[in-house]
Amino acid sequence: MRTLYLDCGMGAAGDMLTAALLELHDDPDAVLETLNRAFAGKAVLSLRKDEKCGISGSHLTVTVDGEVEGEDPGDHGHGHHHSHTSITEVRDFIGGLDLPADVIRDALSVYDLIAAAEAKVHGHSMENIHFHEVGTLDAMADVVSVCTLIHALKSEKILASPVHVGSGTVRCAHGLLPVPAPATQELLKGIPIYSGDIRGELCTPTGAALLKHFVNAFGSMPPLRVSRIGYGTGFKDFPRANVVRALLGESEEDAEQILELACNIDDMTAEELAFAQEWLFAAGALDVYFTSIGMKKNRPGVMLACMCRAQQREEMLACLFRHTTSLGVREYVCNRYKLSREFETRKTPYGPVRIKRSSGYGVVREKAEFEDLKKIAEEQNLSLREVKELIAKS
Repeated sequence: MRTLYLDCGMGAAGDMLTAALLELHDDPDAVLETLNRAFAGKAVLSLRKDEKCGISGSHLTVTVDGEVEGEDPGDHGHGHHHSHTSITEVRDFIGGLDLPADVIRDALSVYDLIAAAEAKVHGHSMENIHFHEVGTLDAMADVVSVCTLIHALKSEKILASPVHVGSGTVRCAHGLLPVPAPATQELLKGIPIYSGDIRGELCTPTGAALLKHFVNAFGSMPPLRVSRIGYGTGFKDFPRANVVRALLGESEEDAEQILELACNIDDMTAEELAFAQEWLFAAGALDVYFTSIGMKKNRPGVMLACMCRAQQREEMLACLFRHTTSLGVREYVCNRYKLSREFETRKTPYGPVRIKRSSGYGVVREKAEFEDLKKIAEEQNLSLREVKELIAKS
């Protein structure tokens, strides 16, 4: 399964995440060109090579009105432009960008998380919240850039390490605040975090919101066949390399252990076998199938195989002995590997169609539900093949 792992041992900020993900991309210049075109000169993104504690990486700069954001040595992730921006203004700006709908949707969701956290901390409604640092153009550029790159990299699973938040205090528009800042702490609820001997803000509100929105699970890096590594550097220098490390590779899903219960039968009719199969499926069998075999005394027969989970064993055995003539059942323990599956309903000119999407191990497949295709075929007096072609074009 194509997996992205984010090493947040020095926290996470939007610019660092963007730079690390750009290093994973085949054509980072093309991504920057797309983003700069979308921002239409209001914010200009550029990438330069950088080094932290001997580690070569990339540093993202965002220029707004000719001024490079975030390059105040006493500032980590808080820009110079302390304008007050409402959530409505943020939504209008992001919603108006010429970027794919799924990127816009994710960027808006990230800002909704930030707005909800700010509202909780300040005791206001989301609509009455006015952003300071996280509402400025450089922060919006960071959020939109990460969302763009996440979709471009097409990871099937996103994992991250526990998040190093830093220690001490940070100065922002509201004054001197403890690290992590209250809104950041609110966003990091439920996420494993830790402090240490690094003085400063390592995880910004923008970084926390991006992690909360995109990361599926936090913990140690699983077995991963790494194909690419990206390093995004921060502006500050610390005793440790101030980088976010991103690793892209293939991970293996944990095998699910299942049972295969099998028996040989030579004295049941096809109707009786089909009836037994129906009962097994109704009881929750994962699969039931028949294999033609030759049995003693040259009799043709079938092997009935029932796949189930271990906790279903007794129920399946009872069903097999009740609905077949078998006197004995064999048990095999198997490992099952599967693609992850999700469903969506797609609107078409011919009515809604449920789509099953399967993914994993570098494979992505889509298939329309047969019953929905059948219904359209009957209503429109078409063949199934004609319906599939029409749906594909809609």
